[in-house]
Amino acid sequence: MQFGNRRKKLIVNAQTEQLYGHCLQFYSQSPTENISLSEFETFAVERLKLLKTVENLGVSYVKTSEQYTKKLDTEFSSLNFPFRSEKSSSGPSEYEKRRKDHISHFILRLAYCQTEDLRRWFIQQEIDLFRYRFNCLNSKSKREFLHLNNLRYDTVSVMEKTNLAEKLINSSFAVSGITVEDQDFYKVPFQDALDLVRTRKVYLKEGFVYVPHMEIVTIVLNDFRTRLSKALALTARSLPAVQSDERLQPLLNHLSHAYVGQDYSIQKSIGKISLDQIETLSAKSYPLCMRQLHRALRESHHLRHGGRMQYGLFLKGVGLTLDQALQFWRSEFVKGKVDADKFDKAYAYSIRHMFGKEGKRTDYTPYSCMKVILSNPPSQGDHHGCPFRHTDPELLKQKLQSYKVSPGGMSLMLSLVVFYFSYQTKCFCSVQIEDSGFSLNHPNQYFLESQKLLGGPGAVAGGKGDVKREDIATPKPSNVARKNTLVSSLRNRHQVTGPQLAASLTCTLKTPVSTSTVLPLSNVF
Repeated sequence: MQFGNRRKKLIVNAQTEQLYGHCLQFYSQSPTENISLSEFETFAVERLKLLKTVENLGVSYVKTSEQYTKKLDTEFSSLNFPFRSEKSSSGPSEYEKRRKDHISHFILRLAYCQTEDLRRWFIQQEIDLFRYRFNCLNSKSKREFLHLNNLRYDTVSVMEKTNLAEKLINSSFAVSGITVEDQDFYKVPFQDALDLVRTRKVYLKEGFVYVPHMEIVTIVLNDFRTRLSKALALTARSLPAVQSDERLQPLLNHLSHAYVGQDYSIQKSIGKISLDQIETLSAKSYPLCMRQLHRALRESHHLRHGGRMQYGLFLKGVGLTLDQALQFWRSEFVKGKVDADKFDKAYAYSIRHMFGKEGKRTDYTPYSCMKVILSNPPSQGDHHGCPFRHTDPELLKQKLQSYKVSPGGMSLMLSLVVFYFSYQTKCFCSVQIEDSGFSLNHPNQYFLESQKLLGGPGAVAGGKGDVKREDIATPKPSNVARKNTLVSSLRNRHQVTGPQLAASLTCTLKTPVSTSTVLPLSNVF
């Protein structure tokens, strides 16, 4: 038995050296081991947290600055991802960190290959993450990485380097006579270094560029981008086969628009905001998406289901109680074509459901920017969604003018709508708090930060720091009992975790739910 265990360890060590020979990788080889559904979900959520942090810090800081690096260092340490070549003396082993990095990347590939927007977002964040990790490596580790991935660029000889020393100094950024002697230069075809050629950071001669070792990251990033783009296209083709597994489909759909920040479903300010204050607050502290919904409600005294869900959950997060919410919606609807009786029969149920008083009694969370942007786009007659994503630029410009946004701020926001992929940063610009050192990714976060600046009643509101799921669909009464029965049955028979159930039950219950908790990754990737 002891010999068998020893042999197993030797095999594992050999596989580890082959698959995880370096703390950084191009993710060329897909994982093939078996993994539990619980670990599958945990890995995915934690990498998503990391990528969201990369995105938010990229908005708030220069990507190569010291502050940016320090904050990412902290995030890497807390989430146990590998980022330096040194092995840690405490906590998870280096093998466990590299395994987590490898598997979590492939899981998010599945979730973010589904649309062009998702692919662009994923590629950008992974490239920023890769740049940070590559720059953290020492020179020896960088050379090892290049060698392991067959990136064998020709090193310029000492003689050639001496002959071209003056031209290398004049054409390369931050290169002096001393650094030319001590630093390796690589001879690379110019088409592989177009970014460096365009910014005139390298010496170009006879179709080759002379790239200093400090700039080799640009070449590696271009290679990584090309590989990842092709890999996402291939993953998208094979996605239907993966989605046929009813255990994975709801989880992957959730991850593509998941919010992993602060939970705004329970607020400390609940009951401290009166209905009389809503009109004033809407003009001062609402993000544009909620101000649009509020104005539409005041003008037409009605909102369709998508608008009621988005605005109703926002108001819940702001601090309205259930009684206040019922009073607010009833008072608006009865001003239109809905009388009090019809409101109680047709609309009150969904409001109580938002607060967890009907159906499966789940305490739903307000929609994040990602949820607003990627799910349930508005159609004719709707007012929900993200104005920066779902509104015509000319109409958006008129709205911004009516809200008295400064011309400079308006030009900046409209240019970002055209050129920037991450639409949720527009609220960051429109609230005009660029120097505050954070970015916004939730309408309720916008409200809280605005109230902090203004010293209003919402300034004391705060949510729990846990990850909160945003799956929201008002179930028909006939489905509620069926879901509750299934939840109870699965818990009693298989000890399935709460998050796993939440992921599994977001889809319709037309097909039986598989109760196997082991997932062979060779069948997935």
